[in-house]
Amino acid sequence: MIYVALLRGINVGGNNKINMKQLKEAFEQAGMQNVVTYINTGNIIFADDQERIHANAEISKILEQAITAEFGLEIRVVVRNMEEMQTVLQALPEEWTNDAQAKSDVMFLWDEVNDVSVLDKLPLKPEVGTLIYVTGAILYSVSREDAGRSGMNKLVGSSVYKYMTVRNVNTTRQIYKLMLAAAE
Repeated sequence: MIYVALLRGINVGGNNKINMKQLKEAFEQAGMQNVVTYINTGNIIFADDQERIHANAEISKILEQAITAEFGLEIRVVVRNMEEMQTVLQALPEEWTNDAQAKSDVMFLWDEVNDVSVLDKLPLKPEVGTLIYVTGAILYSVSREDAGRSGMNKLVGSSVYKYMTVRNVNTTRQIYKLMLAAAE
């Protein structure tokens, strides 16, 4: 099975620095195969052929322990399989971009908040931008012009922020392409 591990809060603002080559090696030592990293913010595509009842949770725990052992950092890891990423990509409007005109993100959720009710806990103003819940993620897009009044700047201080990791839509689409390539 092909998976992506999305690490929360590494190599951001000079904090929690992790070398991608060393991270790849740590994943391989933890038993993952065909490990590929994508950009420095902690996106790792890999294969795992173990039969696991709760695969995502089990793999997350294994990888979090490997990161702690290798780097001495407590980093949360969300894991999604190919089918789950496909669900996110199918719900993601094709016209959404992350560019000079629009800010469009995918907020990948931990199980603790993975429910449509999470939308009520976000500081985002529903009348500004577009917000979509899909199992495992929240999709959000707002024009750059309206971003300042959207409430997005309050997300970091919200109670649910520690239960998510955010990727822009361009990164999310590229991760899925890499997963498809890994499956071939």
